[in-house]
Amino acid sequence: MFLMKLPFRKKKDTIVENEMELHNIPRHIGIIMDGNGRWAKKKGLPRVAGHKEGMDNVKRIVRVANSYHVEILTLYAFSTENWKRPSAEVEYLMRLPSDFFHYYLPELIEENVQIRTIGNIEKLPKHTYQAIRKAKEATKKNNGLILNIAINYGGRNEIIEAVKAISEDVLKNNLSIDDINESMFGNYLSTSNLVDPDLLIRTSGELRLSNYLLWQSAYSELWFTDTLWPDFGAEEFKQALYDYQQRKRRFGGL
Repeated sequence: MFLMKLPFRKKKDTIVENEMELHNIPRHIGIIMDGNGRWAKKKGLPRVAGHKEGMDNVKRIVRVANSYHVEILTLYAFSTENWKRPSAEVEYLMRLPSDFFHYYLPELIEENVQIRTIGNIEKLPKHTYQAIRKAKEATKKNNGLILNIAINYGGRNEIIEAVKAISEDVLKNNLSIDDINESMFGNYLSTSNLVDPDLLIRTSGELRLSNYLLWQSAYSELWFTDTLWPDFGAEEFKQALYDYQQRKRRFGGL
């Protein structure tokens, strides 16, 4: 009988030893930050309290990733589907980038972190868009960790937009159909100037990609944990790195 090996899922009793040696650190880590609402519900708090705590955890995880010399950290902040949520919750989520950068931008600059985004930020509320643009401008000369925020982002939409752009170039005779291949297609994606994610982490126990980096994650190592995002800390991040370095990445080969 054929057995499929499932991606690692962290168990509650998994412990990372302090003396554990880490090597082969992923260059690019993507995180689906899930579980803010459930975290708040468990504590008898409104959902927005979970989002606030989740925002604060972004600060902690960025520091940890930077300490391990991760080159790129792509965080799934708001999807194209999240607009379906109650308007009050969406309005609160749209205020978080302003709050985040208001308090944290000086530290990001000091830590040499560069802010980038993927997704259609032009369709965000004006105050959200301006806060993001200001942060990107203030950190554009930094050459340390790239904090890449996926906001108003959807993997399927990204692929469709790439197909449209390629089609337009074919119609304008700037491109031949025979020129289309995987490498070329990647140049039309929002991550064209980034390496694909080596490791993709999802918190909260859900086992799906939720329209996140669908093209780019074709050969990413997947790591799932039951921990809700606000509780996802340094030791568990280290555990994900440790499990990653135990795997042998073959990319379809032997």
